[in-house]
Amino acid sequence: MTAAALPAQAAVSAEASFIFNTFSFLVHGFLVLWMAAGFAMLESGLVRAKSVTTILLKNVVLFAVAGVAFYLTGYKLMYDGVDGGVIGSFGVWRADDAAALAGDFSAGYAASSDWFFQMVFVATSASIISGALAERIRLWAFFAFIAFFTTLVYPIQGAWAWGGGWLSALGFTDFAGSTLVHSTGGWAALTGAIVLGARRGKYDAAGKAQRFPASSLPLATLGTFILWFGWLGFNGGSQLALGSGADAIAIANIYANTTMASAGGVLAAVILTQVIGKKIDLSMVLNGALAGLVSITAGPDTPLVGEAILIGAVGGCLVVLASPLLDRCKIDDVVGAIPVHLFAGIWGTLAVPLTHPEAGFLTQLLGVGAVGAFVVVLSSAAWLLLKFTIGLRLSQAEEALGIDRVELGTMAYPETRKAGAEAMLRS
Repeated sequence: MTAAALPAQAAVSAEASFIFNTFSFLVHGFLVLWMAAGFAMLESGLVRAKSVTTILLKNVVLFAVAGVAFYLTGYKLMYDGVDGGVIGSFGVWRADDAAALAGDFSAGYAASSDWFFQMVFVATSASIISGALAERIRLWAFFAFIAFFTTLVYPIQGAWAWGGGWLSALGFTDFAGSTLVHSTGGWAALTGAIVLGARRGKYDAAGKAQRFPASSLPLATLGTFILWFGWLGFNGGSQLALGSGADAIAIANIYANTTMASAGGVLAAVILTQVIGKKIDLSMVLNGALAGLVSITAGPDTPLVGEAILIGAVGGCLVVLASPLLDRCKIDDVVGAIPVHLFAGIWGTLAVPLTHPEAGFLTQLLGVGAVGAFVVVLSSAAWLLLKFTIGLRLSQAEEALGIDRVELGTMAYPETRKAGAEAMLRS
């Protein structure tokens, strides 16, 4: 190669890197978007038949709300001008690819590809709230909270680490969001479940939890597999580049660790439910798979595969052990979202220093505590405001009839209409 050819070769390489990085954001982003279908199927499978249509509607609408909110305020709050502080700027996001169109590819990727990839993450965090509060929360109160959560809560705490804020300056590490995505949604779900209260009939006079029938375990299983598949985009895309051989190797390692952490969560749940309950519990096993995924999300890039399996297994154990704990506290989490996303998210974030030599346990703990306190305060205030203004939950008669008939008038399984009417007459 002649000296004259070197600049041209460098330009081609920069453009190729720009293309591959953009491609990675887009492909991994639509894998994360596909997780919305997983949440919809998982949640609709685990709720009672009289609540399925509402769950499906909530998962569609919350994604739309999250996308619009992230466009109007979220992206700039999270990424624009944070500079070691706590918040970015207010304003509508706009793509700017003028330099790349003029031949300067130093930005590394197309602006819209980055926005798209970040947007599907905020929608994922919001999805966590839906299942935990199912079957008794009013639709418009739920949508109002999701608008608040995606407009302000998620982007502000996200700015602290991913936007170059104060946690980032301290060295806090959360590769793909065990805390910034999953625990954030988990804290919002926990505060909502406490303010909202349990479903009627969930706990008997002695405080013992009653198990309500799931509408479709096949759907819940399908949703789990969709989430497992989409999670490869969630963690793999968080490498934020595919412009070099090193990036490709890193993504391959992340895929392997992500998959095997989920396997660890499955096996832990299988063994524990057999030991504790003498029978394997499918719903716990499904949540064990998800807990393994949440657990590895904070640091999928540094463990060996064997270490990833163990990290995921601890997450699976947490789900099995924490779910009865919530019931003892009479906190009704319909689909097990709080143990999966909050407890396993905390564990995964604190586990990062076990395989990442540059991460410190105290810094990780500070990040978990700061994000948790912020989300709990703001979420609690929002839930209470909604409770005492427009109202949060259905009446006793409405809940007995079923939220699908009360709020929508359309049932996913029409044969439940008669049973719902009979339940209302008995209430």
